[in-house]
Amino acid sequence: MSQPVDPQREQPSTYFVEDRSNQAEMIRLQVQDQMITDGMGGVLPEQPDPTRFERVLDIGCGTGHWLIEAAKTYPTMKLLIGVDISSSILRYAREQAAAQHVADRVEFHLMDALRMLEFPHNFFDIVNLRYGMSWLRTWDWPKLLQEAKRVIRPGGIIRLTESDYDADESYPSLKRLTGLFVQVFYHTGHLFAPDKDGIISYLAQLLQRAGYQDIQTCSHRLEFRAGTLGGQRFAEDVKLIFQTAVPFFRRWTHLPDNYEEIYQQMLQEVQRQDFVQTSTLLTAWGTRQ
Repeated sequence: MSQPVDPQREQPSTYFVEDRSNQAEMIRLQVQDQMITDGMGGVLPEQPDPTRFERVLDIGCGTGHWLIEAAKTYPTMKLLIGVDISSSILRYAREQAAAQHVADRVEFHLMDALRMLEFPHNFFDIVNLRYGMSWLRTWDWPKLLQEAKRVIRPGGIIRLTESDYDADESYPSLKRLTGLFVQVFYHTGHLFAPDKDGIISYLAQLLQRAGYQDIQTCSHRLEFRAGTLGGQRFAEDVKLIFQTAVPFFRRWTHLPDNYEEIYQQMLQEVQRQDFVQTSTLLTAWGTRQ
């Protein structure tokens, strides 16, 4: 498939970071992707036979890490396509695919998935969507899941992965910032409920309503401990996200006057030698009949 030429002007986005050339967010996405993929045990840990997926679509692919890892892990995958609305982030993804020597099988297309997926009917064996909450509102899910079903072949799979959002009471500043995150994302329609499970509790139901069959779920409990690579990545992730999200927070709520003080205290908490944070990720998948 040919790759569309990036336009000079990007289309409006529902992603919570408005500046898509933001280098801090680019770094954070890469760190988060590595953290989550490693923590879950790979790109498709719950699938019994990933070798049957020859054509793969990743919606909202970001820096392309998941797709590139899938290509490296499974040489049997013949065509892997990532779509995203940000031309700047796709340039980076293409550079990474070339550097990892998978550009012959991995493509990245500029596309607004909220409008349509510009692919033929019955084309993909599996469609992946991870952390869609960052740009999908609750009312966007039904149309997107129907559009995904159109491009999935009969017997093919759709796969959704999202996280809970909470912090331990031992880290009050981290918990306060995480609570602010949940509050704002619920207010803006990105979460179905104003609590830590405001997205993961709804994934299976969304697939069922969209008409997928054989719906299954798999829960992953990730632990981020000080002194480990996972702990370092978690600390870097929260350091960056609570910087880049500030304009989004300001638009939708009144930031605490001492936000910077809370932020600095949070940085100290995640650097403590006894720091341990857990997170639950849920993958839900279903089959297109």
